[in-house]
Amino acid sequence: MMEMTGTVQKRDMKSQLLDSMDLEREKGITIKLAPVRMQHNGVDLNLIDTPGHVDFSYEVSRSLEACEGAILVVDASQGIQAQTLANVYLALAADLTIIPVLNKIDLPAADVPRVSAEIINLLGCDESDILQISAKTGLGVEKVLDAVVEKVTPPSGDPAAPTRALIFDSYYDDYRGVILYTRVVDGSIKKGDTIQMLATSADGLALEVGSLNPTMKANAEMTTGEIGYIVTNLKTTRDAKVGDTVTTKRTHADAMLPGYQNVKPFVYAGFFPVSNEDYQELKDAVEKLSLSDSALQFEPENSPVLGFGVRIGFLGLLHMDIVRERLEREYSLDLVVTNPSTDYQVMLTDGTQLDIKSASDLPDVIRINEIREPWIQGEIIVPKEYIGAVIQLIVNKRGQQKNLSYIDERALIAFEAPLANLLTDFYDQLKSVTSGYGSFNYELDTYIAEDLVRVDFYVAGEMIDALSVMAHRSESQRLGREVVDKLKDVIPRQNFRPKRLR
Repeated sequence: MMEMTGTVQKRDMKSQLLDSMDLEREKGITIKLAPVRMQHNGVDLNLIDTPGHVDFSYEVSRSLEACEGAILVVDASQGIQAQTLANVYLALAADLTIIPVLNKIDLPAADVPRVSAEIINLLGCDESDILQISAKTGLGVEKVLDAVVEKVTPPSGDPAAPTRALIFDSYYDDYRGVILYTRVVDGSIKKGDTIQMLATSADGLALEVGSLNPTMKANAEMTTGEIGYIVTNLKTTRDAKVGDTVTTKRTHADAMLPGYQNVKPFVYAGFFPVSNEDYQELKDAVEKLSLSDSALQFEPENSPVLGFGVRIGFLGLLHMDIVRERLEREYSLDLVVTNPSTDYQVMLTDGTQLDIKSASDLPDVIRINEIREPWIQGEIIVPKEYIGAVIQLIVNKRGQQKNLSYIDERALIAFEAPLANLLTDFYDQLKSVTSGYGSFNYELDTYIAEDLVRVDFYVAGEMIDALSVMAHRSESQRLGREVVDKLKDVIPRQNFRPKRLR
């Protein structure tokens, strides 16, 4: 698209042009969304390339709020994935015009009739509405641009109304400060304007405004309906979170744009340097990363065996892997990472409620009335022949199958399960039992009281609090034995024993 519209010259083109991080290129995924403005037949098109992973669904939902339409790209060889399905629901909830596109039709493994039937079943569209393209060769891509111009309604908004702009992404630049990616809904934002974030009440200056083509191009102002960037003098993205509303002092608005929420981490892990001498470097590195990632929350942690470290909260396992790899690569740190866990709500006998993020924080059992753990609503899409194996996997994780429906030749399994049981190896096991064909998506549902215990591990008679985990009573014995079996080659067996507490 960028090449056909002349946004990027052919000599500057490369694969995964908008994926600027090395991690994105290696994994073949989009981690950070990227907006770009291009012109086609005299019409300005503002497009946002969003991540597809469930960890970043809030960013995706805010990006969809900034748009009037969505291009649904489905792989002709793989068909609809669970994450694709989740993002389609987000687009439908935002009342967007959806343009279905079938990509990779030039591959030998492409099954155009089957995948087309899946899209028709999902969207209720006609086969003639599905555009067949090959993004690699450019076949049919111009028809996608034409369809965007023809089918998607132009942005609405009142240029004379008080200024309101939606932040759909923000990041910290070492040299320029916090940079906001925004969609101007009403009014305009000019260079030099005094701006305010309505949710955080943070004030700042619009040092520069402009569009992304895909590199930054400064303009005098951003007007109603435009997507672009604002360079601010803010020091941290915590002052300008995704979903917040930006207004200006000269045309101040009081009403926020709807849908803002504080993003809450629900996966936690302890990060410790191999050498205690590197603790300050780790702390400084995490602080720098948190400047550009408002979802990253951390606090110091101390272990008698592992020493000083930090306990970090993440949006999900992919988010955790990305942060770990960035710490190791960009800051040359050698890390020990504890088993990921989630948060628990502990109701005490005196009626107070505690939120604990680590099993070592669990109070004395005598004071506890009940412990609630987070449950998720999940969806798995698999070929029909793997239904039995997937349902068995769900049951083994204390999950409950809720619904079973079919999308052409594949099954959609809806289920509920405790989040803690899905954190470590569920995705790997799913890929194993479905020969790689299963795809998984989930969202946090509610907290449910269960019979939970804390499993502690002792090395040479000394309890290692960083290894303590929460588990259901029925699974605690098996969990302890599994950990001992994994570590018996590292630590002499007589020095390592699990102990179950309640």
